Amino acid sequence: MEREEMDEAQIEQLLKAHGVKLTANRIVIIRTLAKQNNPVSMKELELQLQTIDKSSISRTLSLFKDHHLVHQLEDGDDIAKYELCLSHNTKKDEDMHVHFYCESCHRTFCLSDIPVPQVKLPTGYRLHTVNYMIKGICPQCAHHGNVQR
Repeated sequence: MEREEMDEAQIEQLLKAHGVKLTANRIVIIRTLAKQNNPVSMKELELQLQTIDKSSISRTLSLFKDHHLVHQLEDGDDIAKYELCLSHNTKKDEDMHVHFYCESCHRTFCLSDIPVPQVKLPTGYRLHTVNYMIKGICPQCAHHGNVQR
């Protein structure tokens, strides 16, 4: 599923709605995340954002995470990946969905149409975030016989 590209006004509106001050770097990082069809690692972002240093990208992602602008998830390679949060709520993530990690090509896919199942926690436990990752073989690898483990 291709994401639509966000224009400058949409990016600015998103940042303002989440209480994040507008800066050139933040706008560029949001635009880059919005173009992604799958969650991306810090290293992948660095390669795409060569004009922004690693520490600035890291600080911005941390800020975005605190303001519910990005999801951070751990994939099957124990690497943190990031994706733009489509939630309109500045207090919590409304668009938590299932992710799929392909054990052959090592890509992580958003399964946006599959909500994270509700889990009733025992008394006293408080939920902050959910990382629901399914592991297996993606359709492309299965079709081409690229099944490695």
